[in-house]
Amino acid sequence: MYKEMRNMRDKYKFLITAAIFLLLYYLPFGNPRLANAILEAFLMLQEYARQHVLLCLVPAFFIAGAISVFVSQASVMKYFGPRANKVLAYSVASVSGTILAVCSCTVLPLFAGIYTKGAGIGPAAAFLYSGPAINVLAIILSARILGIEMGVARAAGAVFFSVVIGLIMAFIYKREEAEKERDERMFKAEEMEEARPLWKTALYFLNLVLILIFATWGRPKEPVGFFNAVYKIHWPVAAALLLSLFYILKNWFQKDELKTWVDSTWVFAWQIFPLLLGGVFVAGLLMGRPGLDNGLIPNRYVAMLVGGNSLWANFFASISGALMYFATLTEVPILQGLMGSGMGKGPALALLLSGPALSLPSMIVLRSIIGMKKMLTYVFLVVTMSTLTGLIYGIFF
Repeated sequence: MYKEMRNMRDKYKFLITAAIFLLLYYLPFGNPRLANAILEAFLMLQEYARQHVLLCLVPAFFIAGAISVFVSQASVMKYFGPRANKVLAYSVASVSGTILAVCSCTVLPLFAGIYTKGAGIGPAAAFLYSGPAINVLAIILSARILGIEMGVARAAGAVFFSVVIGLIMAFIYKREEAEKERDERMFKAEEMEEARPLWKTALYFLNLVLILIFATWGRPKEPVGFFNAVYKIHWPVAAALLLSLFYILKNWFQKDELKTWVDSTWVFAWQIFPLLLGGVFVAGLLMGRPGLDNGLIPNRYVAMLVGGNSLWANFFASISGALMYFATLTEVPILQGLMGSGMGKGPALALLLSGPALSLPSMIVLRSIIGMKKMLTYVFLVVTMSTLTGLIYGIFF
């Protein structure tokens, strides 16, 4: 058996090596478009590493690791499991993005944390969509730049989408959910005594989440108002929270607990991070960095295909948004430019509803967490609902 597996790995290695050789041999690197696209892919990787890895992904990995270690499976299944109160579960999941200003990639470790702990696919999918889609800063920016009706439609559509997508995912995979129900009966019997009071664990998680929020607080477009005031102090607040976290870890946790936490964080990072980098590279190669026209697919083709309010225009906008990678808040100025080039309002909303919640990198990682079938179902639901919503919106506006 071992020998057969080793032979299979050797065959895969040979095929991958042969494929790389053929690409290097035949690709026309002298073509300016291809050369620029390759450079653009590396520049996008660099931009992603500088802007998102340390301040977004690293805190998210630690939160995911903390969920897997310090949150009991019985607790997760009680509030997000198949037999949890549906109103409570979907209400919490559908508005989570108003707190977490994260992109489609940063939300993945958090999703993986609650899903692997036993959360039902329905509430977990609602959280997965709502995390990046219902970013309160992005919605306000959408209303100010793209119009109040666009901001309202984005907010309402995102909340509605997260619930509907979650309910449909739960219905489609109800057999697997039934298996989780049987598991839940087991975990109810094994509620363990907490190592520390609940309020200490809650404060620890709150500290981690607040560090993620303030460390990633972006500069608002207008230099006045509440969000700008918070931006001016976000680094001192993040530093104070970090000091508070050190105190909590030193005084409330045992060394073996901290080691287990770090080990769990590393598992999530190793599972997700390499796939994310590969996905960001491919997205940069095909589409280029947002707002620039250096990818293999020229931006003018995108602008040409999303004019008007046809079913095709809305579908193309949805699928384009699903494949592109948008850093938090960047989708609004990009859409402003596309609308200036002739993009219809319906396709614009379709892209707003699919783009922040999906990306090629997030699809690649999502497949490794929930499997190909569930990933494709989730992508299909997001793209379909975005298309139909954009079409309806374009008729009235």
